[in-house]
Amino acid sequence: MNTKLLRRMIGFFLTALLLSAMLLLTTTSVGAQQRVQRRVVIIRPIRPFGPHRLYDPFSPYGRLDRFRYNQYVFSNSEKAYDQGYKDGRKTGEKDGQKEKSYDPERSHYYQEAGFGNFAEAYRDGFSSGYREGFGSQRLG
Repeated sequence: MNTKLLRRMIGFFLTALLLSAMLLLTTTSVGAQQRVQRRVVIIRPIRPFGPHRLYDPFSPYGRLDRFRYNQYVFSNSEKAYDQGYKDGRKTGEKDGQKEKSYDPERSHYYQEAGFGNFAEAYRDGFSSGYREGFGSQRLG
């Protein structure tokens, strides 16, 4: 009779151990799946008639965006290249003085050139100016 009771107790103990292990493993895998699948998406509302979207009859774009992003809207590619060169030289000199790594794409001027026209010419000028400004600070 003692062996029968001992076998039942061992069986009950092993069953409880197995169930608790299964419960522990399933909760951690479900938690990991939930962490991987969770994403945060931020959607900003578009307000076309707000105070920042005023109508400007003299603007070719019909809004005040021309004045908001004035440094990125050019009449031809030469002006875009020249302005990019000036901005790049200034930024390159500052980065050289601060002993930062050489990376013209880090600048907001380079990243936001896509807002206006002639963005490629502006970025080419910016890269050339940055290279020269960065090099003059390293040598001087």
